[in-house]
Amino acid sequence: MSIWDRLFGVAATAGLAMVFLAAIVIEAAAIAQTWGTRYWIAGAAAAVVVCVLALVRRRQRAWAAVAGLGIAGLAVAAARVFHLPTEPGPAMALALAVLVGSAVRALPAVPAGALAAGGLAVIGGAYLAARPQSSGASGVVAMNVAAWLGAVAVGLALRLLDDRAAATAEKVRRDERLELARELHDVVAHHITGMLIQAQAAHVVARKNPGQVAESMTAIEAAGTEALRAMRRVVGLLRDAEDAPPASAGQEQLGVLVERFDRQGPPVRLRVPDESAAWPPEVTSTVYRIVREALTNVARHAPHAYGVTVTVDQNPSGVTVEVVDDAAPGPARAAHRGGYGLIGMRERVETLGGTLHTGPRPDAGWSVLATLPIHDGRSR
Repeated sequence: MSIWDRLFGVAATAGLAMVFLAAIVIEAAAIAQTWGTRYWIAGAAAAVVVCVLALVRRRQRAWAAVAGLGIAGLAVAAARVFHLPTEPGPAMALALAVLVGSAVRALPAVPAGALAAGGLAVIGGAYLAARPQSSGASGVVAMNVAAWLGAVAVGLALRLLDDRAAATAEKVRRDERLELARELHDVVAHHITGMLIQAQAAHVVARKNPGQVAESMTAIEAAGTEALRAMRRVVGLLRDAEDAPPASAGQEQLGVLVERFDRQGPPVRLRVPDESAAWPPEVTSTVYRIVREALTNVARHAPHAYGVTVTVDQNPSGVTVEVVDDAAPGPARAAHRGGYGLIGMRERVETLGGTLHTGPRPDAGWSVLATLPIHDGRSR
């Protein structure tokens, strides 16, 4: 979870707590004015407990909702037995709406439906327990009905949006796996073709110069090892079963990509290692895709940036790709920090055994940092 998610969660919880507090104070003042001072204590105490459950609901949504509905049921019974104001009052009704809506949104269908039905049962109990001589009883019941309907409607709408987002993210992951599998298929086919050619040449060499056969066998072994590594990646990609760069997209293609972006967006500075550096084709194409996706995000969400720096570096253990911009932070950028393009990039990077980190920089701007390992071709 990024710092923006944490800040948003804290702000939302604090805002909801203020709303609950205001509702409890207003409810207590109204009851004290119409019923008397001592009548608001029991209802306010129950409302405080249910509101606290609503504030901490994310830890255990189901149990928080069950406990809130249970306390509401006890409050309804106590109001009937001890001739107290009709429950649930406005504060408790609001807290129950949050609990029920949260359950409907996030829980599986059966428990979500059961908790929604439990909320309706509490309202039914409040209606049956309301005394005809109570002038505000019908209004309280109507308020509870409206709160329940709103909670269920909002919960279902957010549930639908979450399902659509999850389906879209899964499609992006699946498409990325299939695309990388096609690239690796080309790589494996290349290695196998080379093995066949070298094996045929070894037959000819064996007849003329048997001493050179060992050298041909070593080359065939190296090609076979590389092909097996690529095939393992393909199996890993498909275990769950448009502008794509070729498997050989190298540093020259990176230069073309940066030059094309430089004409349309903020100026870009490209730093790459020595051109003699040789990477596996799947690593080379992934570097290209990461840079392309990061620059696309800059163009979409930070066009006001003064500059972008693309750094590609290599060390003994792998390749590091970092794309940073200097745009000032803003709500539009924060809202798009988890785009579907980055989901695909993360799937690709992690499949190759690497890591991907994205987020705001300490001073200003945004950073996309990926690390891709380069395995020794002799490893098995």
